[in-house]
Amino acid sequence: MRFWILFPLAILAGLLIPLSYGGWEGLNRLRELPPGVMIGALSMVVLGWNFNAGRLRLVLGGIGVRMGQGKALATVMSSEFAMSATPAGTGGALTYIFLLHRHGVPSSRAAACYALEQLVDQLFFLPALVLLSIVLLAGGDEFHVGTQLALLGGMIVGGLGLLWLLARHYRRLMLAGGRLLNRFGIKARRRRNIARWIIRFRQGLGLMLRFSRWRLLAIYLLCIGHWLLRYTILYFIIRALGEEVSWAYLFLVQMFVLSVGQLTLLPGGSGGVEIGFSALLAAWLEPATLAAALLAWRFATYYWYLIAGGPVFFYFAGSGLWRHLRIRR
Repeated sequence: MRFWILFPLAILAGLLIPLSYGGWEGLNRLRELPPGVMIGALSMVVLGWNFNAGRLRLVLGGIGVRMGQGKALATVMSSEFAMSATPAGTGGALTYIFLLHRHGVPSSRAAACYALEQLVDQLFFLPALVLLSIVLLAGGDEFHVGTQLALLGGMIVGGLGLLWLLARHYRRLMLAGGRLLNRFGIKARRRRNIARWIIRFRQGLGLMLRFSRWRLLAIYLLCIGHWLLRYTILYFIIRALGEEVSWAYLFLVQMFVLSVGQLTLLPGGSGGVEIGFSALLAAWLEPATLAAALLAWRFATYYWYLIAGGPVFFYFAGSGLWRHLRIRR
């Protein structure tokens, strides 16, 4: 299907599924949400964008390219819009690479920068997944100050430890991954796609190995700041609606539904995200509250990306990127 069909379907699915679950009562609960909560949620998103812009500047600075905070912020917002507006987020990488290329970065180097940022993201989520799962299984109170500091320290140490392992043993890991693919009989077309991803991964890893330890640490800390902000928005929304759900559980729910949602092949994972969200939180929230929380959360972390990022995208990348795609086609 073409974009002009998929995009309205995504918006429609994102609105109808919560309403079918919570009905008009969900909208009434949504009106009870204090305006300051949504202002705070949107401010957290904007602050997270600035963290990512700072991370982009550090990555580019590591290869000798300077970029101001405003231009970096525009690149991040444009890429986030493209990711949110295209099936499975495929437009995000293309927009990122295109804008860096226009800034004077060769396309291959821009692709490596993108791969590096994706790699750093994964090095945050893997320790977070392990640590938060342990917290939930242990039944601890993750909101205690000492536990919060321990979790943050564990994420930092775990991510940096994985960086060190990749730097020292990446050849063994790639060979092991290739043998695993052969053993599972992955089709040739799929193997080619994976091979392209591995090439980008190696390029990103090559950049990482050139950076100083302090630059890598700063990049990783900005990554942590961005994701903690984004994944805490849902917790504040649910608290503002008068309910209490574990922050660790909500973090894992968001990781799961945002990953599985991409399988719907609708922009923003619409449909899959809403169904997964409802299934995993139905035991915690009554239908009206669940619908209100879902609509408010999706507005802050999806629709806001479209509303705020759209004008930036069309100003900085729109016509030029469209011409680029037509030439390539």
